[in-house]
Amino acid sequence: MKEALIAGVGISDFGRFPDLTEEALAQSAILDSLRDAGVTLRDVQAFYCGNALGGHLPGQRALRELGTGGEAVYNIDNACSSGATAFHLALQALRAGQYDTVLVFGMDHLSGLGGGALPLNEKDWNNRRGMIMPALYAMRAKRYLHEHGISGNVLADVSVKNRRHGMLNPIAKFCREVTREEVLASRMVADPLTLLQCCPGVVDGAAAMVLTTRETRGVAKPVRVLASVVKSGLFEVHQVDMTEAEITGRAARLAYEQAGIGASDLDLIELHDAFTISELLYYEALGLCERGGAAQLLASGATTLGGRIPVNASGGLIAKGHPPGATGVAQIVELCEQLQQRAGKRQVSGARIGLSQVTGGGIWGVDHAACSIHILAV
Repeated sequence: MKEALIAGVGISDFGRFPDLTEEALAQSAILDSLRDAGVTLRDVQAFYCGNALGGHLPGQRALRELGTGGEAVYNIDNACSSGATAFHLALQALRAGQYDTVLVFGMDHLSGLGGGALPLNEKDWNNRRGMIMPALYAMRAKRYLHEHGISGNVLADVSVKNRRHGMLNPIAKFCREVTREEVLASRMVADPLTLLQCCPGVVDGAAAMVLTTRETRGVAKPVRVLASVVKSGLFEVHQVDMTEAEITGRAARLAYEQAGIGASDLDLIELHDAFTISELLYYEALGLCERGGAAQLLASGATTLGGRIPVNASGGLIAKGHPPGATGVAQIVELCEQLQQRAGKRQVSGARIGLSQVTGGGIWGVDHAACSIHILAV
């Protein structure tokens, strides 16, 4: 079996583009990924589209104006984990020998949906009683701060770090540098989470990549996939520990086993920081520190650029924004650019192994509905 490699990547700007469609954003990212890989559209045998909120047949809509030849198009909706799940399925098809060259892309256009939190299923019990994502993560934050005797400053410091990183990322159109005081003084969304501790809710964007088992003449050295894991949350009706990211911990253990490495071997991480508390919980679930040690890890500078294990060098969701279908693919694009030493001002020096982690939530009774973790290397 030939190894499946990421041969080229592309990404649109992330921001509010009311005059553009999600299809146009995806087309830009797709064409950039093809050029980056040194292949043509005719070389691609199948397309995998991650999309959460775009409606019916998003992949076909994005591709119809590009002149594709009727190849298979797979549309994947797994909430915020849609794009990463599409990548996982494409990788499986290549490893099984079904195709030798495929293209994965993710997209969403939230500026057409108005403002506020992401729309969720109104029939779900959690959502009917107001347990939407900001409320859920606010509860987790309250409990975490209480159990570990930590002040709310640590939450603000996550936002400060990631927005500082985002200032170095040219696609992060919403980003500006902030202070701890500004973060804490911004409008309260759900106590203790203020506006600047939440990822921007109205963002458009797309990302794409070419995977192949063939030799290509791409711009940069292809990137290897050491591990690819997608897991669903456990249905739990008894009392649960809201400060434990169970699904991420479970998926991470499987990913490390697949890759034959441990957390200490990673050079950088892109994780799902939809809210500041998320990043702290995922430090612990990914094995970067012990339970309750996230605040100390952050304060040490280890997770900032120049530190031992930079987290969200791209700026993360807090700085870039979070078009759900695109997020998982965008994380992998960032890892590829870092591992290929072409991330510009935000480059992690000597990066060789990186991990991406993205969840998808929004239903009652589970920690998250889905979690995707990928480990890449050069």
